[in-house]
Amino acid sequence: MSDIKYDQHGPVALITIDRPDRMNSLDFVANELLVEAWQRFDKDDAARVAVVTGAGEQAFCAGADLKTYTINFATRPAPEFRQRFTDGPGFGGITRSLEIAKPIVAAVNGYAISGGFELALACDMRFCSPNAEFALQDVKWGFHACDGGLIRLPQIVGLGNAMEIVLSGERINADHALRIGLVNRIYPAPELLSKTMDYAQMLARRAPLAQRFAKDVMRRSIGLSQDEALRLESRSFYDLGQTEDIREGTTAFREKREARFSAR
Repeated sequence: MSDIKYDQHGPVALITIDRPDRMNSLDFVANELLVEAWQRFDKDDAARVAVVTGAGEQAFCAGADLKTYTINFATRPAPEFRQRFTDGPGFGGITRSLEIAKPIVAAVNGYAISGGFELALACDMRFCSPNAEFALQDVKWGFHACDGGLIRLPQIVGLGNAMEIVLSGERINADHALRIGLVNRIYPAPELLSKTMDYAQMLARRAPLAQRFAKDVMRRSIGLSQDEALRLESRSFYDLGQTEDIREGTTAFREKREARFSAR
């Protein structure tokens, strides 16, 4: 049985970390399998949206397996580390290098710790259950996040909230996460995955090119001046004007029907 499951539900790909006896932490093999799952989703035009979650009721992903992963990872020779890790896909497959333009939603069903937290941060939206807890605990063990935690977290929750989470290593609960904008919605645990999948199916009915172009603009505008960012947004809109999606969307609006967008 694979530690990573990939299931297709129409246009939605469900990716599950299936290591509940290890709190869905990842060793090197499981991490490579997760990278392959993301690459499969990225290349499949029929898969428009992905949902990622963890098996069981306790954890989304508890990060790297400290017993087998962290020291091995951190003490590699510098040239190997740079080639394999710095310049390769980050922990969890989508935290570095592998940029996916399609929407990705995390269903956080319990602990999202360290690398697991960074995986959730790399998703476009995060839904969670009331028992979810989030933490970057690295500072407790002598290191800090290296797969996007220090970069994405301040962008999502603001610098002050990020400083509190990173420098303390303490966990925050679901209510705290919702209050600071870390998660979008909280659903009862038995309903979390079904509600997230329903939402993903709704996303899959929207214009795929518009989603991809909009996501690209929002990501690439970070760090640009307002003038540069606004120009990027305008050019992206013009590019959409040359596509079938905008013609189908405006025709559907005039005909008072739901638009039917083809897969890309």
